[in-house]
Amino acid sequence: MNLVLTLSYLNIFISFLVATILATVIILLSYILVFQQADSEKISAYECGFQPFEEARSQFDVRFYLVAILFIIFDLEIMFLFPWSINLEAVGFFGYWSMLFFLLILTIGFIYEWKKGALDWE
Repeated sequence: MNLVLTLSYLNIFISFLVATILATVIILLSYILVFQQADSEKISAYECGFQPFEEARSQFDVRFYLVAILFIIFDLEIMFLFPWSINLEAVGFFGYWSMLFFLLILTIGFIYEWKKGALDWE
């Protein structure tokens, strides 16, 4: 296996490992250092101090779901871009232009959604 490719994946693994350890340490420190005592106010269903004025199972606007789906799509785009950018020399001419074609299709889709008003909050 190519040494540069192995070192690139090693850097990703080390970053993932450091992020996991750091998150675990922060969560554990929050439980160790903070005095936690539950009282009746804290464990009640609503902490805001007034009675709920609406039913808890009200329907959300479909635009919330649309924005969530758009976020997932563009998040997946970044997931494809990260390994592509690391192995840019290995993918060659075809890999470079196929990713640019992929980005062009996503950009056209984004512009279409923008023009249709899917991102407008009235």
